[in-house]
Amino acid sequence: MSTTRHLVNRRRRLATTPPRTPGAETGPAFEQATAPATDAEPRSAGDTAATAGPDAAPDTPADAAPRAGASRPRVGLPAVLCALTVLLGAFAVWAFASADTLREEPARQNTALTDIGRTSEVKGRISEAVGAVFSYDYASPARSDRAARTYLTGRAVRQHQDMLADVRAQAPKQKLVLTTTVTESGVEFLDGDRARLLIFADQSNTRTGKDEETTYAAAMFAVDAVRRGDTWLIAAIDTFTR
Repeated sequence: MSTTRHLVNRRRRLATTPPRTPGAETGPAFEQATAPATDAEPRSAGDTAATAGPDAAPDTPADAAPRAGASRPRVGLPAVLCALTVLLGAFAVWAFASADTLREEPARQNTALTDIGRTSEVKGRISEAVGAVFSYDYASPARSDRAARTYLTGRAVRQHQDMLADVRAQAPKQKLVLTTTVTESGVEFLDGDRARLLIFADQSNTRTGKDEETTYAAAMFAVDAVRRGDTWLIAAIDTFTR
């Protein structure tokens, strides 16, 4: 009991204090101190809680809230994983269908970066063809004609004639010698027997008459090539001009 503990503590303090003057013990305080302890005083809520201990404390709203939250069911993780699996499966189906579509479209079958042997072959053959058909010697015009018949086909035949028309007209008078050398080439597209190449070339135009003079120029153009038998032919010439 709380009152009993208070009385015991008070008696201990009185026992350790020096004796007081006579008559000091006869006051009301002394009578209250010596009064017998009874159990008439009810226990307070604090005393009950202290006696019962922390484990027996009553539930409060603050304690009830966490327990209610802890008992709440979690969001279903299996359902989330199931939805993610469905999405990944749909993406896999779409990617597979897209890959089949790309393989089936001839325009997408570019092996210029994967077929190294064929790429090297078409570069070498077309570089040789460009050097032959775009070179002209006034003393041997037939050589240029043979080169055109050997390396040109389709639209390229007419395009070549138009491009060298001025050279053919002036060559006998000025004794012109046109020499074209491919300095670099790149295969932009390669699909089976068709290819497109970007050509970089140096050209020298020499007048071998009385006043000999040589001019130099760089050229860049693209050619479409097709394979005929064991060789590659130039099928079209694109000079990037309208």
